[in-house]
Amino acid sequence: WGERAAELLNANNERPPFWIRINRRRTDLATYRARLASAGLDVTSSFQLAEGLHLTRAVDVHELPGFEDGEASVQDGAAQLAAHLLEPAAGHRVLDACAAPGGKTAHILEIQPELEELVAVDISAERLSRVEQTLQRLGLRATLLCADAAQPAAWFDARLFDRILIDAPCSGTGVIRRHPDIKLLRRPSDVAALAERQRGLLDALWPLLAPQGRLVYAVCSVLAAESTEVISSFLHAHPEARDRTGELIRPFGLAAQATPGLRIATGTAGMDGFYYACLEHVR
Repeated sequence: WGERAAELLNANNERPPFWIRINRRRTDLATYRARLASAGLDVTSSFQLAEGLHLTRAVDVHELPGFEDGEASVQDGAAQLAAHLLEPAAGHRVLDACAAPGGKTAHILEIQPELEELVAVDISAERLSRVEQTLQRLGLRATLLCADAAQPAAWFDARLFDRILIDAPCSGTGVIRRHPDIKLLRRPSDVAALAERQRGLLDALWPLLAPQGRLVYAVCSVLAAESTEVISSFLHAHPEARDRTGELIRPFGLAAQATPGLRIATGTAGMDGFYYACLEHVR
């Protein structure tokens, strides 16, 4: 990260920001901001997110207006980019791999109510139950599969997907301020093993993408070994894949970068550290 390294490390030691995402099926940003103000909750800059609000202080979720009725969810601003970069359209079939706890799953369904189907896969039955609980609270439906996303032979029904989101397991180095135990529990050897898992997910799921479809790769890591290096290697091996991240991030006021994808340093616009790569199948 060069000169930004100290900035990133300092951000990792700060109190984590409190972001919420409104459910556009049930409310709109202006209406919900007014309800927050009535509840004595102040909003800082909301970046350029259609459903995102950054509150000045954290509160219990049940203090959020309409939380039980599915009007809002807690989700960091960086994580809210995933659904918009995916750009799901009416009639699309969407795969959300490694879907738990379901924040991105729900967001995709909130912004596009006319999908043909959203298939959410997670290897953990316990974590998949959290996806189901989230969808129930928000009044949303998806096909939930408890399976290893990297082994599609066990669950894929041969119908290709128009959009695929891979929210891959990673070191979590972009969210240390939310999980400070990462500093104690992670080891350097973990990163190589995680990168291998990430490459395996990409190789396994890319063939499931329809021609002209889009795959969005996401990790809450700030390490090149889990982000730019993984995607650079993948692009080299797959000439039919085109990196479109640079043009897709412009509406959010973010600039294209020299390396593939988008690296977000922890603390940028109050967001967590994150990485996205938007890959389209051009054949």
